[in-house]
Amino acid sequence: MTDARTDILAGLRRSLGRGGGTATETAARKAAESAVDAWIYGHERHLIPDRSKLPPDQQVALFVRMATEQAASVVRVQSEAGVPSAIAEFLKAHNLPPSVKVAPQPVLEALDWSSEPLLEVAFGGAVASDRVSVTGAFAAVAESGTLMLVSGGDSPTALNFLPENHVVVLRADQVVGPYEDAWDRIRAAYGPGTLPRTVNFITGPSRTADIEQTIQLGAHGPRRLHIILVEEDARRGQSDGA
Repeated sequence: MTDARTDILAGLRRSLGRGGGTATETAARKAAESAVDAWIYGHERHLIPDRSKLPPDQQVALFVRMATEQAASVVRVQSEAGVPSAIAEFLKAHNLPPSVKVAPQPVLEALDWSSEPLLEVAFGGAVASDRVSVTGAFAAVAESGTLMLVSGGDSPTALNFLPENHVVVLRADQVVGPYEDAWDRIRAAYGPGTLPRTVNFITGPSRTADIEQTIQLGAHGPRRLHIILVEEDARRGQSDGA
């Protein structure tokens, strides 16, 4: 039995180019490794929809239209100073309590929350009792109205999925055309060969049509997705996820 097992494993290693014994096997293994590296780091672009090949301001308009078509709500504010009041308005519009759990991202922590004295603000990860979360986004993809969010110490992933209401603060300069441009920004921000532990793509609120082919919102995550689009900082050229 032991000899048979050894023979089988040896055959598998040879077929995968991992035998390592002969010069031919070593060359085959190195060729396979080179091919894998070329595929991983080549970043070949796939078919890109023409609708995303637009100037930046038109990409923002396309993102708003596509996100709205996917049942997200979008409000524009001129500067970050308008974010707290925009959040308060969202809560009032949906008869929600004036309490939010906010991602501990520096840009969000630096907002003037005192401008809305009735708003209760706590920073940290989400718990079951949280009804509204507020996060930043790393980027937004115009071609499909999709948000790109990354995990990290200042961006707990549970905030994206646990509360039934998710508010995302997005700068206009974080909007790109196709998905490929969003991945380029991640590679530039994190460095070669490095990615965040988790990258989430979110398009509209959670939904399902499993039951009688009827759309139900909030099936596997937030039932509302509200995007606050900040216009003023569009020329900063940053994409730090806040």
